[in-house]
This record gives sequence, structure tokens and C-alpha cells, in this order.
Amino acid sequence: MTRGQRRRRLSFSWWQQLVLTLLPLLLANWFFGSSEPLLPELAMPFFIAGVASMFATLRTFGPYKHGLINLQKALDTPQEPAAWDELARVRHRALLAAGFPTWIAALAVFVGLEGVPLLLLALSTLVLFYLYRIPRQVG
Repeated sequence: MTRGQRRRRLSFSWWQQLVLTLLPLLLANWFFGSSEPLLPELAMPFFIAGVASMFATLRTFGPYKHGLINLQKALDTPQEPAAWDELARVRHRALLAAGFPTWIAALAVFVGLEGVPLLLLALSTLVLFYLYRIPRQVG
């Protein structure tokens, strides 16, 4: 597999994971956003949990950064395919952690969290996802 193919595969998986991360929030809000909240007093704790969940990416950003560095060092060596595979593995874990705010927001729809906090949690996921794009300089 060539570098271009690996980059395209990682780019596709990034978009795929972004859609899979945002879809539960969109569907929950579409189908249940106007229904009566189950426990409205939990709206603020859900928002706080969503904001706090952004810190989960602190543990995943280091391995991702090291994966990029190791890939850069391994280019044009026999270790290059393994470095691409390792980068894909650590980035997948990082993207899962970056999705926490939106997934918590999807749950918060059921307790009546308003639109602006839901949007803020979704935007925080988008910003975190942007951190895990493969830089143009790699490969």
C-alpha cells in the first residue's frame, strides 16, 4: 500500500468517525428534542460532564503526537508500514475520546439540555477532531 493510499484511508476514517460521532446527537435532537425532559435538573450536570470530558483527550494526544513523530522518522524505511498502522491505532483511540462531549450531549437531550449548550459540546468535539487530522507534511 502506498503512502497516498494510507493517507486517503486515514482521511476517510477521520470523516467516517466524525459522522458516527455526531449522528447520535443529531438523531436524538431530531426525534426527542421537543419532547418533555425526563429529569430537567440533570441538564447542568450533563453539560458540566460534557465539558469535563474534553480533558480525556489529554491522555490520548501524547501517543498520537508520538505516533506522528515515529512515522516521520520511519518514512522510507522498512518500519514505515508498521508506523502507519500504529498511528492509525492511536488516532482511532484519540478520536473515540474526542467524541465524548458530543455523546454526552446526545444523552443530555433526554434531560432537556438547551440548544446552545448542545451546540457548544458538538463544537468542542469538532475542534478536538481537528487536532487529529493528519498534517500535510507527513508523507
